Amino acid sequence: MHALVTGAGGFLGRYIVERLVARGDRVRGLARSEYPALQGLGVEMVRGDLADRDTVTFACQGIDCVFHVASRVGIWGPWREFYATNVVGTQNVIEACRASGVGRLVFTSSPSVTFDGRDQCGVDESAPYPSRWLAHYPHSKALAEQAVLAANDAGGLQTCALRPHLVWGPRDHHLTARLIERARSGRLRRVGDGANLVDMNFVENAAEAHLRAADALSETASVVGGKAYFLSQGEPVNCWQWIDELLALVNLPPVQKSLSLAAARRVGMACEAAWTIAGLKSEPPMTRFLASQLATSHWFDISAARRDFGYEPRVSTAEGMRRLGEWLQNSP
Repeated sequence: MHALVTGAGGFLGRYIVERLVARGDRVRGLARSEYPALQGLGVEMVRGDLADRDTVTFACQGIDCVFHVASRVGIWGPWREFYATNVVGTQNVIEACRASGVGRLVFTSSPSVTFDGRDQCGVDESAPYPSRWLAHYPHSKALAEQAVLAANDAGGLQTCALRPHLVWGPRDHHLTARLIERARSGRLRRVGDGANLVDMNFVENAAEAHLRAADALSETASVVGGKAYFLSQGEPVNCWQWIDELLALVNLPPVQKSLSLAAARRVGMACEAAWTIAGLKSEPPMTRFLASQLATSHWFDISAARRDFGYEPRVSTAEGMRRLGEWLQNSP
């Protein structure tokens, strides 16, 4: 197929591009920066912003399937920025798909679209969107996800949304990099009692799931269209034991200091107020959303993805950690 990957130069986006190229698909990437490494793979790159409708429409011309991976991420920032990229940008992608006759759209969503600050243990896709939001990111992603699923048309554009949880692996400059940086600077604190279980996704498994979902959308009488799917390794891990294992990969000691969830939420509320008053653009060291994510359990039932498009986390968590450790040891 001829595929477009938005956010092609990002962490997950690049793995999706590489997987598509490896199996012989033609690939076009949409990104805001130049990525010579992707061009070296034979990827046609379009430079531009999701908020620019004309650019998105141009990028969708002649495309069979769009993997919409790009998004504004983070735990802090103005609502207008999250809305412009995650909501308006996604609406532009949907409209461009329709205008260009694109048949399939796979949207990279997030499990946080169902998170209300409380434990989620083995929940499936019937979990509702929350009535209150602790951060702009999950709120904007939920609005975007709803738009994508509503755009599914059995006679035209086929859509689905994938919700990979805590994506990590080699070349990760976000999740694992931030944890390591905080630990090295002495700012990493265990939040809660340290017993919370979380799901995660090795990046190669998450990328493979996107291709499988796209292929399933092309099938006659596909059951995937119009649905959202949780993705994970299929087995939750203890959040803080995994973080300690991560730190050990770079010869850092386990997390020693801790903070109760109630205390962390109070700190988060104070930080949010201070950052708002001061108009600071940097991320606060703690927010209510981050405190809740670090202290609660959130793991999911992935049987729907297994049943509907054959998803299977082929790279185990142990093997993924081995590969991550090797990359961390060899990266500058």
